[in-house]
Amino acid sequence: MTISCAIIDDEPLARDLLESYVRKTPFLQLDGKYASAIAALKEVNEKKIQLLFLDIQMPDLNGLEFSKMIPSETRIIFTTAFQQYALDGFRVNALDYLLKPISYSDFLESANKALEWFNLTSAPKTSQSCYQNQDDFIYIKSDYKLIQVYLKDILYIEGLKDYVKIHLETEPRPILSLMSMKSLEERLPKPQFLRVHRSFIVQSSKVKTLDRGIIVFGKERIPVSESYKPALMEFLNEHAV
Repeated sequence: MTISCAIIDDEPLARDLLESYVRKTPFLQLDGKYASAIAALKEVNEKKIQLLFLDIQMPDLNGLEFSKMIPSETRIIFTTAFQQYALDGFRVNALDYLLKPISYSDFLESANKALEWFNLTSAPKTSQSCYQNQDDFIYIKSDYKLIQVYLKDILYIEGLKDYVKIHLETEPRPILSLMSMKSLEERLPKPQFLRVHRSFIVQSSKVKTLDRGIIVFGKERIPVSESYKPALMEFLNEHAV
């Protein structure tokens, strides 16, 4: 596929370098080059740019502020001279960030992450009923990587402030990802996955023991909130003998 992209950077040399990188990357199409976020705002929205190479430190309107004003479907690769901005990039759901001075090899690695992202998200969506297939999976962004997770392997999901921990039957350590419980819950099929607490989602078929309102997964004990209890009990009653 071809990805429509734009460059936003107040430094002329940085813009020219990124433009040269874009033009020799076959799957990127340059549809805009701007010296400020303010100059780019209208056209990014009108042209439906898919990917931005966005400088963070700019006068008047910086890249982090600008990233909150664009369509949610537009993805971002931040460019910055300061490594401490990496976490801020995560918080606005950037695909990656490039540390200046930017080499073409680093640029291409980030561009390939974007290509993988758009290929995944442009694939036909599976209906909810098809999630019962044992081969169904999702991709989770963790540490700037996309990790394939089979739904059948998920035991439970734990929310920790801005992060989630996905606990799998097949792995000793959970996968940590910067996202909200709400956004992940919306992606998971019901009643295969049930929210049982503000901080926990469980795979209903993996619930083996319910002990006085506590779900037991080995040594882990997961509380069930009163507000979420009816949906869990309805599922359990359907399968009770």
